[in-house]
Amino acid sequence: MRVFAAWLALLLALPTPALAWGDYGHRTIAQIAEANISPKAKARMNALFRAEKLLATPDCPLRNIGDASVWADCVRRDDLRWGYTAPWHYINMDICKPFDIKANCANGNCVGAQVARNEKLLADKRLPAHVRLEALAWLVHTMGDMHQPMHGGDRGDLGGNRVSAAYGIVEGRMNLHRLWDTPVAERAITQGEPMVRRYAATERSPFLTGTVEDWALESWSIARDIAYPTAQHGPACGPALKPGERARHDDSDIETLIPVVRQQVLRAGLRLADALERALG
Repeated sequence: MRVFAAWLALLLALPTPALAWGDYGHRTIAQIAEANISPKAKARMNALFRAEKLLATPDCPLRNIGDASVWADCVRRDDLRWGYTAPWHYINMDICKPFDIKANCANGNCVGAQVARNEKLLADKRLPAHVRLEALAWLVHTMGDMHQPMHGGDRGDLGGNRVSAAYGIVEGRMNLHRLWDTPVAERAITQGEPMVRRYAATERSPFLTGTVEDWALESWSIARDIAYPTAQHGPACGPALKPGERARHDDSDIETLIPVVRQQVLRAGLRLADALERALG
């Protein structure tokens, strides 16, 4: 156990960008979607990957839906070419003010707007294959991003990026945003019944209601009602943690978050499958 804790602390200390759900979470969402689309939609999706070379991103492969789930995070490292896309990964809405997606998404530069935009681009068969492939990659990734509550709720801390956090005994250079991205997400996905499978229509239907704005409200509400109160051990809009004070999550805190994270990952996967079916089926 001590060896694992030391290894995890070293891993968390590495200088990596904040990626919603992390690689494992994004790929799991993509796998859920792939397991729940029709053979026709899957074949049409896979045909688009043949246009990969036209995107000219050799350091960021785009050969399958798993690659598509993390491609947008990969290309953002090339700031000169892709830096302008940074706001497409989140929408920082103050949890202590009324929910207002329009006031926080100027010119479509937020995650929800990109989900809607790229589904339309993917569905447009008049466009070249490489344009639709890029739209596919963005749709797969941003659908995952918008279901990560720290990509939708904020308290003047960049969605928890400025809040130091501890995951049990592990501290490192972790912040609240990364805690939701990686250790909590990985534990949630692997704890319990396997999440990647074909779901019956009756299981899928409760998740497929509402609009992109409704889904953004879900994430924002989780940030307000669960993520920040758990981190601060008090009301979401009560006293904030002081500079240098860590948001400490013991095992009972983490167990409380697990079903919330599992539900968000499942929502993202099944809603992504529905979007892919509309665009490609």
